[in-house]
Amino acid sequence: MVPPTTPNVRRTARVRSRLVAFGGALAVIGIALTGCTPAPAPAAAPTPVASSAASALAADAPQEPAAAAQKVASAPPIRVRIPDIGVDAPLEDLHRDSSGVLLPPEEWMSAGWYVDGVAPGEIGPSVIAGHVDTVSQVAVFVDLEKLQPGARVEVDLADGTTTAFQVDRTIDVSKKEFPTAEVYGPTPDAQLRLITCNGPFDDAEHRYANNIVVFATRVA
Repeated sequence: MVPPTTPNVRRTARVRSRLVAFGGALAVIGIALTGCTPAPAPAAAPTPVASSAASALAADAPQEPAAAAQKVASAPPIRVRIPDIGVDAPLEDLHRDSSGVLLPPEEWMSAGWYVDGVAPGEIGPSVIAGHVDTVSQVAVFVDLEKLQPGARVEVDLADGTTTAFQVDRTIDVSKKEFPTAEVYGPTPDAQLRLITCNGPFDDAEHRYANNIVVFATRVA
């Protein structure tokens, strides 16, 4: 698919260069969308999303975090808020498909939590992913790459509590060189990873070439 010719109100040139139709299967992103989420399998070449539309977010099968075994059956996360970039979105439950690819959120303006990983606030890296754009408009994580160190990320839980994180750093990395161990590997404290796709867009493979990954650590 090619970018739309009608410019987006918020992001003219940039969005025009990144927009692509999400396909039909939302894998780590995609059911019939084009957005973007993470996650390559360890020691393996990236596995493209099942459908061309669903390939914007998705990349590869994520490695099961070692710390996930320590996950506590606490209240699940239901919403993520990132004031600095205007995000206030509900969270969907994200799973992997039979080939190990992380499926993406079904809604463009929703984010998703990788439920087989670590719960937000527990020891280890919790992963939240979201689309970057659609064929005609921006999506929930379109401004994720703008986050600066020190920015606050809040995750609301089903029990009415909120877990807060502070951004440490952001990386823009090729999906072919996705740092699986760094993103999904165990950590000594409670951390959060926010992931979406980033350009350039590969017209031949119908997916973005890179991932934006934001690293954040829990704060009081």
